[in-house]
Amino acid sequence: MGIKRGLLIICLFSLLVSNSCGKRVAYPEKLDIPIVSLNTLKKESPSEEDLKTWHFKDVFIDTIPGISLNKAYGLLGHMVPDTIIVAVLDMSIDIEHEDLAHSIWYNAREIPSNGLDDDNNGYVDDVNGWNFIGWTNNRSSQFVNYEYTRILRKFDPIFKGKEREEIAKQLLWDYEQYKRAEEAFKEQMTYAEWESNNAQALTNLGKDNKALLSKYFPSSDFTIGKLDSLSAIFKEDANLQDAIEFRKELVQYGVLEKDIIEGQLKADERINKLLNLEYNDRKPLEDLYPDDLNYNKYGNNIVNYNTTLLDHGTLVAGVIAANRENEIGAKGVTNAVKIMPLSISAFGDEHDKDLALAIRYAVDNGARIINISSGKTFSMHPKLVQNAIEYAAIKDVLIVTSAGNDGLNLDKVGNYNFPNDTDLKAEEISDNFIKVGSVTHKVGKDLFDIYSNYGKREVDIFAPGKEIYTTSPNQDNYSFESGTSFAAPMVAGVAALIFSYYPHLSAEEVKKIILETGIEYKMYVNISKDEEQPKLVPFVTLCKSGKVINAYYALKLAELLNGKKL
Repeated sequence: MGIKRGLLIICLFSLLVSNSCGKRVAYPEKLDIPIVSLNTLKKESPSEEDLKTWHFKDVFIDTIPGISLNKAYGLLGHMVPDTIIVAVLDMSIDIEHEDLAHSIWYNAREIPSNGLDDDNNGYVDDVNGWNFIGWTNNRSSQFVNYEYTRILRKFDPIFKGKEREEIAKQLLWDYEQYKRAEEAFKEQMTYAEWESNNAQALTNLGKDNKALLSKYFPSSDFTIGKLDSLSAIFKEDANLQDAIEFRKELVQYGVLEKDIIEGQLKADERINKLLNLEYNDRKPLEDLYPDDLNYNKYGNNIVNYNTTLLDHGTLVAGVIAANRENEIGAKGVTNAVKIMPLSISAFGDEHDKDLALAIRYAVDNGARIINISSGKTFSMHPKLVQNAIEYAAIKDVLIVTSAGNDGLNLDKVGNYNFPNDTDLKAEEISDNFIKVGSVTHKVGKDLFDIYSNYGKREVDIFAPGKEIYTTSPNQDNYSFESGTSFAAPMVAGVAALIFSYYPHLSAEEVKKIILETGIEYKMYVNISKDEEQPKLVPFVTLCKSGKVINAYYALKLAELLNGKKL
C-alpha cells in the first residue's frame, strides 16, 4: 500500500515537471577562450544556499559550470547601462511580486483604464502588455487544446481513413502532421485516463487521511516530528499507523492539500479540454477568425491572471530580472531590463496566431529581446510564426527559445520543436533566433541535462537549466525549477546585459557573440535516461556551437568589437 501511495504522490508531481584547462581556442585577434578538458567535480555537493546562485559561478574558479556572471560584472566598472525591454511570451506574470515589480514594463503612451487605444497600437489599455488568451469578461483561458487535438478536429473530415497516395501534393505536410497527430492523441489519451484515475485515488486517500487525523491535528499542522510522536503513542493502532505513514509521505514530498486539488483539476481538464475534440478553445476568446492574422480584436490587458495556477511566466521572468540589489529572494541576470508580459500560454499548446501576434506586438512596442520558453511538436500554421520571426529580424529584435524537454535529437526527421527558425527544408530563415538546451551544475558525464532536447543543427547553445532558483507567484514565493524553459531566459538575460552596455550591436551580432564566446567542455556526457544503459557522446556534438553560454567572455568580445562587424 505504501508503494502505491508513493507512486500516486510521484504522479501528482508530474501534474504540477582541482581545475585544469586544456588547449585554448583562439578567435582571430580577439579572444582566447579556455576549454574545460577534465572532469573537475566539487568534492561535496553544493549546499542549498550555493545552489541558489550556482548558475552565476565560473567553472575555472568554482568548478561549477555557470555562466561566469559574477566575474562578468567585474568588467563593467562604473559603466551606466541602458534599460532593455525583454518581452516574455508565456503564461501570466505576477507583476506585483516583490522581486519583479521594479522591472515590469509600463506603456507610458497608454492612459490606464479609460477604455481607449490611446497609442493606436491596436490594443486597448495595454498598460503592461497584453493577454492574447484573455476573454471579454476579464477572465482568461487556463486550459486549451493540444495542437494535435486542433489538427484532428480540422482535418478529420478531409483525411480520416485515407492513404498517403490519395492525398494531393499540396496537402502532404498537413496529412503527415495529421497521421502523427493520430498517434500522439491516442498515446496521450491513454496516459490521461491513467493519470485521472491516480489523481482521483490520491484525492480520496487525502480526504480519508485528513478525516482520520483531524482528531489529533485539528488545525492540520502536520510535521514529521509530531507525526512520529503520535505514532509512538498508538503503536497498536494499525489503521492510524498507516494514516501516519501516508501523511509523512505527503510532508516529505512537500505535497499540500492545494496540490492534490490542483493535481485533480489538471488531470480532469486534460481530458475535458486539452484532448476534447469537441472543445473549441478559441470560442471563449471570441476570436472570430482564428486562422487570420489580420484579425486581432480579441484578448484583454490582464497579464497577471491567476498566476498561482498559471505560474510559468513568473518563474521565467525571475531568471532574467529578479532584483539583484534588494538582498531578498532570487537574483536575475540583470536589473537593466523591463519585462514586457505577453500572455500566450495556458495548460495545453499555444496557438500559432497568438504567438505570431505577440512577436509582432513585442517588436512594435520596443522590445529588443523576445523570450519564448515554450514549444510544441506540432504546428498548424508554422508560416505565420516564421513570418513574425522574419519581421523581428528586419526590425533587429533577438528571439530566444527553449529547445524542449523530451530528450530528443531535433536533427532527426520527425522530431519537431516549434517555434523554430528553420523551414520544412531545414534551412534557416533568419539570423536573430537562438534555441537553447539545458545543462546541470555537474562537470563531467552528467553535465548534459538528459531531459533536454539537443541537435547539432537545430540547437544553438546550452545554458544552465537544472535547479534554477527563481521567483514563484503567490505571496512572493521562490522555488527551484528545471528545464530548458529556464535555460532560455538565462541566454535572454545575458543578451540583455550585452545590449544594455553595447546598444549599438545588432541582434545578429549579439547572437554571434553569444555562440562564439561560450565555454567548450571537451568531455563525454550521458544522453540516455536509462540509468542502466548510459550513452556517452562528446558534448560538443549536441548543439551548433558545442558550448555553454558565458557572460564574461561575451562582454569581453562585445567590448573588443567596439561597434565593428563580427
